[in-house]
Amino acid sequence: MKLTIVSNYINHHQIPMSNELYRKLGRDFAFIQTSRMEEDRVKMGWGSEVSSIPYLKLYYEEEERCARLILDSDIVVFGGVEDESYIKPRLRAGKIVIRASERLYREGQWKSISPRGRKKKYEDHTQYADAPVYLLCHGAYVASDFNIVHAYPDKKYMWGYFPKVNTYNLDNLFFRKLHFDQDGKSETRILWAGRFLKLKHPEYAIKAAKYLEQQQISFHLNMVGGGELEEQLKMQVKNWHLEQRVTFHGFQPPQNVRRFMEESDVFLFTSNHLEGWGAVLNESMNSACAVVAGSGIGAVPFLVRHGYNGLVYKNGHYKEFRDQVLCLCRDEALRKKLGTNAYQTMIREWNPKVAADRLYRFCEGLLNGKVEPEKEGPLSPAPLIAPREGYAYTRNAK
Repeated sequence: MKLTIVSNYINHHQIPMSNELYRKLGRDFAFIQTSRMEEDRVKMGWGSEVSSIPYLKLYYEEEERCARLILDSDIVVFGGVEDESYIKPRLRAGKIVIRASERLYREGQWKSISPRGRKKKYEDHTQYADAPVYLLCHGAYVASDFNIVHAYPDKKYMWGYFPKVNTYNLDNLFFRKLHFDQDGKSETRILWAGRFLKLKHPEYAIKAAKYLEQQQISFHLNMVGGGELEEQLKMQVKNWHLEQRVTFHGFQPPQNVRRFMEESDVFLFTSNHLEGWGAVLNESMNSACAVVAGSGIGAVPFLVRHGYNGLVYKNGHYKEFRDQVLCLCRDEALRKKLGTNAYQTMIREWNPKVAADRLYRFCEGLLNGKVEPEKEGPLSPAPLIAPREGYAYTRNAK
């Protein structure tokens, strides 16, 4: 079987699963990158491994060879590329295509009423309802968006991003999370990591720090990242006299971010509905953090079962978020329970090896004319969850 993945660029969230596929398929596996990586992501350390990847092909350097590979492969997984011209020849030839997509209507499903937009969705998606084209949903709300335009009926599957999963001795990992303040009192370590953008609501973390200080909680908040809100956030910390409680670390390479996670008790994931997936959720759960996450984030309904392996607050409801953070700071046993279950979720199911194994089996099924979806997790049938239903879904998860 010759399998090719086509995406705008490869990054450290995609490399681990791609490595697993390369181990299985060798030279029959390729990853085609269509664009050069943006400078800000390169600065964050995302492009450091690219030059040494044996299966990576660069479309902008080998256009003819890559176009031929897209057409001739047994199966192509296509996603993250806005320009449909890369995949159209294969679609016209009626060959198997697996699309991998985030949301169509991230800013609101009301946008589906646009006639021009509907025409575009028909050309790219709906007309292939009966063709050998399948959809991997990078987030819990993707299937609902595509259902609106009647695309890929009964051919939508749960999927996501699969960053590296580390194996730990949990006793040792939780020991690393032990911290004490200057008076020898146990101190809860809290982490927020990402770009300081409005959609990611980093101010929630600073406001929560002020509240925890008022409640006389022993804690320290580490803010990893940077962006347009940085000066505003630092000014808030100064105005609220939180300099001893909050530390800004700037952008860090991925391995340093993981170290922060490994040494943190609580991870705050405060993005709104514009966060298509959010691989920091995978990474923080793998690091056995007790996660507090917003329901609008694409990865949350797939990965988090409220009260079992994390806590979920309703998108935009700061007070509920704040109260959950306070609860975790006061309850070490709950932090350890959620962190342990989060770690097991990553180790047992949502990891690069499981994803690669399942994708390989799925592709074999497509080639043999017999598709057998998984019962749960990656490549199980994607539920139709409207954005307004995500909060309830996490609480009803079995």
